[in-house]
Amino acid sequence: MKVLITGGAGFIGGNFVSYMIKKYPAYEIYNLDALTYAGDLAKHEDILNHKNYHFIKGNIVNRSAIYSLFQQGKFDCVIHFAAESHVDRSIEDPEVFTRTNVSGTQVLLDAAKDIGVKKFVHISTDEVYGELELNSDNLFTETTPLQPNSPYSASKASSDLLVNSYYRTYDLPVNITRCSNNYGPYQHAEKLIPLTISKVLNKQEIPVYGDGKNVRDWLHVYDHCTAIDLVLHEGVNGEVYNIGGNNEKSNIAIVSSIIEILDGSLDLIEYVTDRLGHDRRYAIDSSKISKLGWRPMYNFNIGLKKTIDWYVKNQNTFKEKVNKNGNV
Repeated sequence: MKVLITGGAGFIGGNFVSYMIKKYPAYEIYNLDALTYAGDLAKHEDILNHKNYHFIKGNIVNRSAIYSLFQQGKFDCVIHFAAESHVDRSIEDPEVFTRTNVSGTQVLLDAAKDIGVKKFVHISTDEVYGELELNSDNLFTETTPLQPNSPYSASKASSDLLVNSYYRTYDLPVNITRCSNNYGPYQHAEKLIPLTISKVLNKQEIPVYGDGKNVRDWLHVYDHCTAIDLVLHEGVNGEVYNIGGNNEKSNIAIVSSIIEILDGSLDLIEYVTDRLGHDRRYAIDSSKISKLGWRPMYNFNIGLKKTIDWYVKNQNTFKEKVNKNGNV
């Protein structure tokens, strides 16, 4: 089987590429990535010489290049990760998010439709659902109405709707997955966990938005990869699957845990003006995908410690720029 993975030099996509190469040596894996600031190939040094791995540098908004790639590649499946994903950046420059996340997705859908792929899996986010009340037991289900509150989540919700429309209108075999916050190795340093680790290691102030009580559900990237693998092979066409880790933690709790594990000082925490439109709580109901047989493997506390160990061990060989104005 020939599988195209877009955004395979990013955090989640990159981990998924490695996962697929190792689990399915008979599959031909093609990694398409534009190598923007958030993408790098360092994570794939151990698979570069695999006969079933192929890297292609390209941008999903380039219609002629994408059509040429699909016509030559004759891919059986597409796993679409490629996206602008950092909320702060979407607030500063919404246009690039619309261009990549919406227009780029449409280009891929058109190409997939025209060559007749057997499965198109679109990787989305729980942020498209909006926010939940901070002190409630409510969870996002696959039927929760889409109510995005940031330019990033609005662009992802728009792409979700496009994907669904190609199923309903053209009978393109699609699935949409919506995950909670991922963590694990190779995440870009602008994100909460690696940013906090970097700040603690360098004894720098850790700017925390608002009161720090915003809650997210946390999912180890390996568990996310196993879920996507399952949807690729067992997902019912046209269906949406929520993927969560069942680990609700406040931002300040995450930051405090990292400080404690690294023997840092809580005095590093600096509360700053809250992010515009900052959602208070996300929480995922994963019962639908669990019926396919999926369960997360990682206990959060163990997963967090292993993630911190990975960043500590790799800080000299795997360096990424930390946004000096990055907040968590």
